Amino acid sequence: MTNPYKSPIGGALFALSGFAIFSTHDVIVKYLGGFYAPFQIVFFSVVLSFPLVLIMLIGEKGAGTLRPVHPWWTALRTVAVAVTASCAFYAFATVPLTQVYALLFAMPLLITVLSIPILGERVGIHRWAAVVIGLNGVDIELRPGAGGLGLGHLAAITAAGSGSLAAIIVRKIGRDERNAVLLLFPMLANFVAMGALLPFVYRPMPLEHLGATAIVALLAFSGGLLIVQAYKAAEAAIVAPMQYSQILWAALFGWFLFRETADLMTWIGSAVIIASGLYIVLREAFGASVTTPVLRTKSRAETGTAPRLPSVDKLRRSGL
Repeated sequence: MTNPYKSPIGGALFALSGFAIFSTHDVIVKYLGGFYAPFQIVFFSVVLSFPLVLIMLIGEKGAGTLRPVHPWWTALRTVAVAVTASCAFYAFATVPLTQVYALLFAMPLLITVLSIPILGERVGIHRWAAVVIGLNGVDIELRPGAGGLGLGHLAAITAAGSGSLAAIIVRKIGRDERNAVLLLFPMLANFVAMGALLPFVYRPMPLEHLGATAIVALLAFSGGLLIVQAYKAAEAAIVAPMQYSQILWAALFGWFLFRETADLMTWIGSAVIIASGLYIVLREAFGASVTTPVLRTKSRAETGTAPRLPSVDKLRRSGL
């Protein structure tokens, strides 16, 4: 009998469940963003995630110190993750969910481009064409000159760029660095940077909002566990495309909770971006890439507000 925990269908179901949980996480972030600055939400998300961090560190088996093997790459990645957190949280608070997701879905395009200087990847004409077409989808989505472009859209684009940079750096140094280093440094950076900004934006939080922030941390951790289980059960080529299911959750949650409706141009732009990302995934899956930068990176932008779970490479090397 086929083990459902080690099958393509099982992997797809785990991934769909994980991304549904992440979408719920983002809805709560959007709700809290109506009351608080993103710096405050990020700060308290980090603080309330530390118990989960301790649990993960207890299970850390690797020997050694927390001194990075690649300090400069680690520092750059840490800054990128902190920027991703504040920008993504601001975007969710100020822009319709479907538009934020569509812009974040440009990450595979940006990872493909960044893989050239950072990983030495050779990108052929097919993937370059997908990148160009996908970026045209971003242009359709934003409609510059039509009056719909705001700071929230720029924040989402920035989050996609910084998230892609953080992901590609993990591909470069992840084999050498301890998971504890990759986990702690971005969270500590968020704690320090957002804590420094907190006095300028702080608003008292009632108990129910603190509870919602704790749920944000728990959902991020739970969603990450399901994504890890998905990668254990199935190949990355099956798991990675499941992230695009979030656009459906965004449309549902946006309409039901925030009375947001996506117009035709938003759906067209989203379709172009998603199709381009899927094409890149398939090209990598069928041997067009040596380093497979998109398939081997997390398909969810890291924000440093919850424990970072093992990379795809570490899962493969562990035999899980």
